[in-house]
Amino acid sequence: MRRVLAVGILAGVMLATGVLQRAAALDEEREEAVAELRSLTASLDTAQRRTDRLEGTIAVARKETDERAQVLAVRPAFVKEVAALTAALSGAEGKVDTAADRASALSAQQTVLDERKDPSVVVTATATITALTRKVTGDVATWQAAQYSGPGGPAWSSSGPDGYARVRAALDRVGGSGVGLYESSSCAGGNAPACANSNGYIKYRADIANWSADRLNWAMAHELAHIYQFQVWGALTSSSAYQSKFGGNPEFLANCMAVVRGFPGSVGCDGDQQAWASGIWVGAVR
Repeated sequence: MRRVLAVGILAGVMLATGVLQRAAALDEEREEAVAELRSLTASLDTAQRRTDRLEGTIAVARKETDERAQVLAVRPAFVKEVAALTAALSGAEGKVDTAADRASALSAQQTVLDERKDPSVVVTATATITALTRKVTGDVATWQAAQYSGPGGPAWSSSGPDGYARVRAALDRVGGSGVGLYESSSCAGGNAPACANSNGYIKYRADIANWSADRLNWAMAHELAHIYQFQVWGALTSSSAYQSKFGGNPEFLANCMAVVRGFPGSVGCDGDQQAWASGIWVGAVR
């Protein structure tokens, strides 16, 4: 009986020992599992932080790329305006002082070169260059007008250099290359588009610079005819033929003289009148 009891106790002890050992093993496995879980969690956290950083970096890079693209999109307009200003500055050499304009242009250019994010900065710099081009062009035009200043001031004002050049070309075309030409609104108080002065120059109203080529040529031929009339004015006004053929009207005679030069207006004249009028061009009053 004691033996059986001893065996039973021994078996119980062995069972308890096995249970304890198993429990210890489970504890170790649990601790290993927990440790592994912690390691995985830490790795996941590290990976997530890395992912977050990468996503943040990508977002920043994408934003910078978009901003850069917007800046680059408006740069061609700036480059175009710089080219126009360069041409204007070249044309101003020896005529007007452009040192301040050049400095402003260089400052605007550096601003554009430095800008990476804001396209409005480039747009503003482009407007600055455009304004500088307009200023330099205007300064040169003023200088050019002063070179041809005549009675009453510069050769032109509101018609501008292009308008003046067009009227000048018409006067040259009809044979008046040596005759002075000036813009003025004083012809008949502004009612006449052009007029000739007995001192040998012609004035024109600004709007005729926009006339058709034929009409402008006729107008200049007509005024040039008056210049030639003034050269023989005494003999002309004393001529009975002038009185009978043209009624003593210098405007009618000027129209006929323009016809002789090949630039007819709205009022014509017959062959006899043309033959007589042609003599005035060569200083002959018959």
